[in-house]
Amino acid sequence: MKHVTIIGGGITGLAAAYYLQKSGADIRYTLLERASRLGGKIATVKENGFVVEGGPDSFISQKPHGFQICRDLGLGEELLPSNDVTYKTKLVRDGRLVPYPEGFRLAVPTKLWPFVKSPLISPLGKLRMGVDLVLPARRDTSDESLAQFIRRRLGSEALENIAGPIMSGIFVADPDRMSVLSTFPMFVELERKYGSLTLGIIRARRAAAKAGRSASSTGVFTSLKRGMGSLIEALTASLAGQVRTGCAVSALRRCADGFEIDLAQRGASPLRTDEVILAVPAFAAASLLKDVHPELAGRLSRVRYVSSATVSFVYPQEAMGHVAEGGGFGFVVPRRESCRLLAFTWSSRKFDYRAPMEYHVVRAFVGGSRHEELADLPDVDLVTLVREELADILGIDAPPVRHWIFRWPDGNPQFDVGHLDRVGEMEKLAAEVPGLHLAGSAYRGVGIPDCVKSAQAAVKKIVH
Repeated sequence: MKHVTIIGGGITGLAAAYYLQKSGADIRYTLLERASRLGGKIATVKENGFVVEGGPDSFISQKPHGFQICRDLGLGEELLPSNDVTYKTKLVRDGRLVPYPEGFRLAVPTKLWPFVKSPLISPLGKLRMGVDLVLPARRDTSDESLAQFIRRRLGSEALENIAGPIMSGIFVADPDRMSVLSTFPMFVELERKYGSLTLGIIRARRAAAKAGRSASSTGVFTSLKRGMGSLIEALTASLAGQVRTGCAVSALRRCADGFEIDLAQRGASPLRTDEVILAVPAFAAASLLKDVHPELAGRLSRVRYVSSATVSFVYPQEAMGHVAEGGGFGFVVPRRESCRLLAFTWSSRKFDYRAPMEYHVVRAFVGGSRHEELADLPDVDLVTLVREELADILGIDAPPVRHWIFRWPDGNPQFDVGHLDRVGEMEKLAAEVPGLHLAGSAYRGVGIPDCVKSAQAAVKKIVH
């Protein structure tokens, strides 16, 4: 019977184990995770009626693999759309909040009148965005930065006031370095198919409406009623193979009939296996492959990562009453602003079931490509920083009754321009090592659906 070892117990590794098992193939597997818990960046605290996310609080509804794994695990009734209709995302502008107009989809206006009335863009900026309707599609198929793409189609104001803050918040990245093909390939496809982002999104929405999928029937994001940790719990409970936490891998060697794995545990014997799925960050994969395939290890080591942190606060309702609708769904911060936050989410507005009725849960994002050093601040300084920013922007002066801090050192892979070409080269090099499979957020997408898709691709190569 073939044996597969999965190194890494985040969402990718767990999904790989689950779909290996679900395939029905005659395969045994062992999953190794160096941390004491499974789930990686999916970290949910459930305490006294509060549901607090340390990492991703949801997945993008547009991508189907997030829904698929939840339904496969029997979590269909737990799916929870974001409250997009009730609350809107806002932008910090000169230290104050300005709402995004109704009908905006990421960076593109799909409703005319709310866009015309919006103070986010100057009259000249609005005219420039309108040029998207007649601007010819780019014929060059090479990659470009997200910033270049948005400037070219919609203009500089659209980048600075709309697309840049939202998209850099999603990817914790610098739009001037982000690969548009790696992060928002749908934009490229819309331009090629329709010659216009605006027309493309409008037609896509109309097609969805005709198919019975109302834009109001689901949110841009989807979570689970008991938090994203429910996905990890369901995956873990479903696994029948060997799962070992607190078990770091110190070395990986290629053998005539597979691989030999050294475990960083005193007295542990090397593990023999036929195939390996490396579901770890690129730099961790590089360390393990330095003797197996030095060239591949070198390329993996050049994938950039940045650090970030999240700070969640609990406030009683009376402390937030004066903010009212002013706080919206949350806000994003353009790079020209002096605000030291990357973004802010009013968690108990974005999703239901996040706090008892007399309380609110909010979450601030710190670090990323813009202010990475802030993610390393001591806890007391990080809490003080977030409180100062929320006091300036939202007028919240009351101390929080609880707080949680989650740090993600080197936790965010950066998809720089040309990323997909480099990934293709890495995959070719990995194919030179029979039985080796790369999977995870470092390659073809950082979100939960992308990680699940990556895991399924690795499993497909093993079982077919």
